[in-house]
Amino acid sequence: MSDTDYREILLQEVERAGEVDTFLLAKALGKDHQLLVGAVKSLQSFGDIVTVEQVQNKYLQLTDEGSEVLENGSHEARVFNAVPQDGILQSDLMKSVPNAKVGFSKAMSAGWIRMDKAAEGGPKVYRKVDAIEDKVKECLVKLRELKLDGVTDAEKNEYKKRKLIAEVKETGYKLRKGENFTLTVEKPEVDLTPAMISSGAWKTKQFKDYNFDALGVPPDTGHLHPLLKVRTQYRQIFLEMGFQEMPTNNFIESSFWNFDTLFVPQKHPARDAQDTFFISDPATASAFPMDYLQKVARVHGPGDFGSTGYGYEWLTEETEKNVLRTHTTAVSARMLYKLAQEKTFRPVKYFSIDRVFRNENLDATHLAEFHQIEGVVADRGLTLGHLMGIIQEFFHKLGIRRLRFKPAYNPYTEPSMEIFSYHEGLKKWVEVGNSGVFRPEMLLPMGLPEDVTVIAWGLSLERPTMIKYGINNIRDLIGPKVNLQMVYDNPICRLDK
Repeated sequence: MSDTDYREILLQEVERAGEVDTFLLAKALGKDHQLLVGAVKSLQSFGDIVTVEQVQNKYLQLTDEGSEVLENGSHEARVFNAVPQDGILQSDLMKSVPNAKVGFSKAMSAGWIRMDKAAEGGPKVYRKVDAIEDKVKECLVKLRELKLDGVTDAEKNEYKKRKLIAEVKETGYKLRKGENFTLTVEKPEVDLTPAMISSGAWKTKQFKDYNFDALGVPPDTGHLHPLLKVRTQYRQIFLEMGFQEMPTNNFIESSFWNFDTLFVPQKHPARDAQDTFFISDPATASAFPMDYLQKVARVHGPGDFGSTGYGYEWLTEETEKNVLRTHTTAVSARMLYKLAQEKTFRPVKYFSIDRVFRNENLDATHLAEFHQIEGVVADRGLTLGHLMGIIQEFFHKLGIRRLRFKPAYNPYTEPSMEIFSYHEGLKKWVEVGNSGVFRPEMLLPMGLPEDVTVIAWGLSLERPTMIKYGINNIRDLIGPKVNLQMVYDNPICRLDK
């Protein structure tokens, strides 16, 4: 059957039914679905003859084992049929039938056979009924013919567990009548050939009109993921506010930069394996700035720079452990230390947007890896009022104006504040970020002047992206279950300012 024949079949079905699902039609015709897909693409080249909608079809398909059951009967039926009227030794039965272990168990559960363990020569199997009905084979016949109404959900789940059927996803198309619908299509000629002229065939041919205003077919290109679209918008806001982007290309950090420089105690719960991913190869890091490391160790233990410290024995082996960074604040610590090594202090405004990793329980709103947005400002004379003002301006540029601040605790900031915004859709206040003023125990060991204050705030990238694009499950946004068509279809991000 040619491509033209399939086009005619599709048009006739659209005329008859008003709507055609190519997947179901291919099953009804007993043809390869890709043949109809090719015909759909051909019809699209004729203009508005039909409208085409891409759909994802899910259907149940027999596995190789399921096809064997369809041909030879279920495992339990074959075991029953292998049992003669006068019985058979269990050992002989298990050798005579493929998949006898599964079949024997199912036949016993169904009450088709019984076993006499005290029989002479060993356990012997007898029939308990005269005849059986092989419902497994009957259901597989219905599934093959797409007569799903005759098969219960419990049966489907059972056959999936037994690996007799599997769920398959396939992209199909729904066709409906277009503005110029017709049952006969003839593709207009594009070129006038010498053969047409010599034979006179050009007189009866229909030629495609020249479109001198056509821009040509745009080349296929990549499409930005929604996270990247929103990230671009956030990055632009930071740049508008005069911030400089920090380098964040090191996913692996030592515990020194990830925890110790931030004045997080070595026995803090955040440093346990249930919260943090530790690296096994290489398991440890080295080449720390030793003078700085000794100051950090002193401020953790007996205390220094006016702080009483935590009063515990600081262990070098703990600080050497490599981890997948749990926050981009580790990058901020590196940048502030680098700033402190300059001869003359200069005010800075830094930001970063990149991936971090936590050992989280996965659910609709949590993944083991996500993106953190962080802003940091270092200058003399900064106060909590400056922090609140900068945060207000930042969120105003995002289109968020109703903000509240709530006191919180962070090991490396004091005071600390959680940021809440009123969600018009949920009609309640929701947490959108965290913030605070970095503690002297973090800044002074770096070598920053005593009168320098550093303020910072952070939020996730996934939550605003999910709100922006109406995504309820984070696993539909990032990970192996992402629908690539969603990436193609979603518009660019325009935050409401």
